[in-house]
Amino acid sequence: MDILIDSLNPAQRQAVQAPESHCLVLAGAGSGKTRVLVHRMAWLIQEHNIHPTELLAVTFTNKAASEMRHRIEQLVSIPLRHLWVGTFHGISHRLLRMHWEAAGLQEAFQIMDADDQLRLVRRLQKTIGLDEKKWPYKQTQWFINRQKQQGIRATASMSQAESYFDERLNEVYTAYERACEQAGVIDFTELLLRSLELLEKHADVREHYQKRFKHLLVDEFQDTNSLQYRWLKLLLGPNHYMMAVGDDDQSIYSWRGANSNHIQMFCDDFDGAQLIRLEQNYRSTKTILHAANTVIANNHSRLGKALWTDADQGEPINVYAAFSDRDETFYVVSDIERAIAHGASPNDIAILYRSNAQSRVFEERLLQAGIAYRIYGGQRFFERAEVKDALAYLRLLLNPNDDASLERVINLPTRGIGQTTLTVLRGLQRTHELSLWGALHHILDNRESLSARALSALQAFSDLIASIRDATQELALSEMVTQTIDRSGLKAHYKKDGSDKGLSRQENLEELVNATGQYSHSDDLLSPLAAFLAQVALDAGDEQAGEHESYVHLMTLHASKGLEFPIVYLVGLEEGLFPHKMSTDQPNGLEEERRLCYVGMTRAKEKLTLSHAESRYLHGTERFCQPSRFMKELPQESLNYIRSRSDRGIQRTQVSTSRVGYGSQVQNTSLSLGQRVQHQKFGSGTLINTEGQGDSTRVQIDFDRVGKKWLVLSYANLNPA
Repeated sequence: MDILIDSLNPAQRQAVQAPESHCLVLAGAGSGKTRVLVHRMAWLIQEHNIHPTELLAVTFTNKAASEMRHRIEQLVSIPLRHLWVGTFHGISHRLLRMHWEAAGLQEAFQIMDADDQLRLVRRLQKTIGLDEKKWPYKQTQWFINRQKQQGIRATASMSQAESYFDERLNEVYTAYERACEQAGVIDFTELLLRSLELLEKHADVREHYQKRFKHLLVDEFQDTNSLQYRWLKLLLGPNHYMMAVGDDDQSIYSWRGANSNHIQMFCDDFDGAQLIRLEQNYRSTKTILHAANTVIANNHSRLGKALWTDADQGEPINVYAAFSDRDETFYVVSDIERAIAHGASPNDIAILYRSNAQSRVFEERLLQAGIAYRIYGGQRFFERAEVKDALAYLRLLLNPNDDASLERVINLPTRGIGQTTLTVLRGLQRTHELSLWGALHHILDNRESLSARALSALQAFSDLIASIRDATQELALSEMVTQTIDRSGLKAHYKKDGSDKGLSRQENLEELVNATGQYSHSDDLLSPLAAFLAQVALDAGDEQAGEHESYVHLMTLHASKGLEFPIVYLVGLEEGLFPHKMSTDQPNGLEEERRLCYVGMTRAKEKLTLSHAESRYLHGTERFCQPSRFMKELPQESLNYIRSRSDRGIQRTQVSTSRVGYGSQVQNTSLSLGQRVQHQKFGSGTLINTEGQGDSTRVQIDFDRVGKKWLVLSYANLNPA
């Protein structure tokens, strides 16, 4: 018995030893919730003589389920092969395999992944004759999954349709259900819905499991959606009990259907439920916890708790007010360099951001500094599909004979050029030893081998590339990219996807425009576009860290949940970025953004740095930004401002590479903002801005002949004019 409770704090012990009743464990960040679940199950087995097969533990990831099972086996010292521990979908799959006939499935039914599901939706929609421009395939896929998450079948969905648009979506949904049944396949969301219907429609099956499972234990309860909540309540039999463990302050997945209100509803739905708060944090310093508690206290729809710790007070939270997004990356990466120089491992360091698009400038700067990194749960910026799509169009402007680029975008967005046409093109390519572009024009010149409709589609694509090239050849690089994204149809294509992923793709395309706007072209042998594409290719050759190499972690705030790092940089704390501009248009959206901030802050164990920029490149232009409202909610006594407002270089008259918070002075100059300077290549200009520090200090010069350029001060060799 001692091994089960002696290592627990009083609140954890109360939860583990709770009498057999319903129990809601409100577990704050870093408070040991998995430990409580594991010890509770072991306690029930050893002290209440509950057989392992009478327990059901549900979590959200296979990794968490596997870890839970392993730790329980270690505690009770017996193998638990028959213990039901798994994800909602994993346990649903197990139920359906055991009761496939009652569930109305084929015995050998298969599970479709998201790509297979999208292909089926595309085929059905084409058969029905719905135009993808009005009914994007991914939006239809999202609609079907959303209806299923709410437990709504196609027949019920059709009766609820309020518009012609909805009626046509439901027509696809109806055809989709029929096609899945005929093929003996189910999608991921169907696993849970079908198992719920199995329990609802078959009393014998439902009563069997209600009698079997005397205790249901649920991890990450705040992330359950309405379907999962109904499923849990159906499995719970009379005089049997549920222990739900979660944190309403860490509910950040409403866009996936999660409903944080389930925590609020628990005590009302389950009579006699006990509420236990786990508030002792084993992760962060007192300073970090105080700041996180102060921010989250501004949310109103919460049960309330206050994390505390026996850990040291710790150092203040650093706040860096950057001149620009570039200056923000210079500071963060320079600070990381200092930390590593003082013995920190790159593995101990994480950079967290609200939007995927923010990773690009940090990737670029880390590469320049020679610091290995990895994108957690995502791809490097220039490897993202939508970015590669835009780059393919840009490469075709330079070289239409680039076969790989042409194949990537010839039918993206869809323009009626299918595999049959591509097969003909490839055949002509081999026969006549041409590029695909050459084969395309061979067909157009000879008007052969294809139908009139296919020839028209190829002509339209050829005209499109020519028109983009003609319209952009005299434009600045960033405007060229903007026009290419617009005229190619990529912007409209990704805008049609109303999901969170669709928004992220739009933001990545905007960030590509920003990248070209900030690109400093200094190669006389190449055009700005050619030089930029070459640089992208060279950067792609610099791999992320190897499997066994130490690396800095880059990730979105959503991806960071459940992780912890000694050193955390939470960047981009600006209105419109974080909180995200979309949050103000959604009910309770701002409160979820604040919970996201709370999650980010509580990832830090020892050192937390927050940063925001006064200006940021957005949509290809420089925008002035206001600090996030979350910055104003922080307790001032916990903060260390790296640069006070009166000490920011933007308000100085002298340009200096030493600034408050940057360490030793590297170089001073007598140059002043507004001063006329002379550059050997670009001629005369006016010094208008400065950012960065040390050897990386940059100055912006408005040259009379070539316009505004950013230059590295230590290499620019500027002289007073």
